[in-house]
Amino acid sequence: MRFLRMAAFAAAIAGVLTASAGAGSVTADPSVVLGAASGIVFDNNSGCSLTAIGHDGAGRLVGLTAGHCAPTGSRVGAEQALAAGVIGTVAYSDDGDYLDFAVLQLDASKVTPVRTIGQTTVAGIGGTPGPGATVCSDGRTSGRSCGVVWGELEGTSINQYCSQPGDSGGPVVVGDRLVGMNQGRLTGLGPVDFDVPCTGGANPIHSPAYFQPIQVILDVLNRAGGVGAGFQPI
Repeated sequence: MRFLRMAAFAAAIAGVLTASAGAGSVTADPSVVLGAASGIVFDNNSGCSLTAIGHDGAGRLVGLTAGHCAPTGSRVGAEQALAAGVIGTVAYSDDGDYLDFAVLQLDASKVTPVRTIGQTTVAGIGGTPGPGATVCSDGRTSGRSCGVVWGELEGTSINQYCSQPGDSGGPVVVGDRLVGMNQGRLTGLGPVDFDVPCTGGANPIHSPAYFQPIQVILDVLNRAGGVGAGFQPI
């Protein structure tokens, strides 16, 4: 039901964003509240979660999410404030082919950035947690859940929090420090399948999830320059 609900929101935003392309067709809402774990939707009919919101080195209001959510140039809407129409665009996306991240340039006249959404606060950047550490993730589908870090696989950190469709891009935190970006769950390793979907944050029996360490993403952004370089959460 949650996946179907996501699809309905995504279809709705596609219509709203198309309508908002016409001058004066959508009234701007100056108080769209966004923070880490907020639901965001795109005009390619996908819905994901915001990793974090803040400013880059040039003072632009930007957000981060997973690259497989939408391609560069896509228009962005807030799941909980569809009537606001377009609140930003995807300034860059690697389409999930590299580190799987995207940078959103947001409209500061419409968006009110906050540090805390629900149970999750992002007040700074933390280092990558090692095996045995407990991390927590938050997403627009599963909500908040926590799990132990098992180790590293192909540059990503494998752990036991819950990840469902729509949670991609959600923040991974230790306390109030952002340490990673949720990118999905493992469905197998080589020829071995072990796809046990998560049914909710309270149920630890499911396939492991994985995240990209946030510092790796920020280092790439800083080297590339442009929108997102020098990102700091609010």
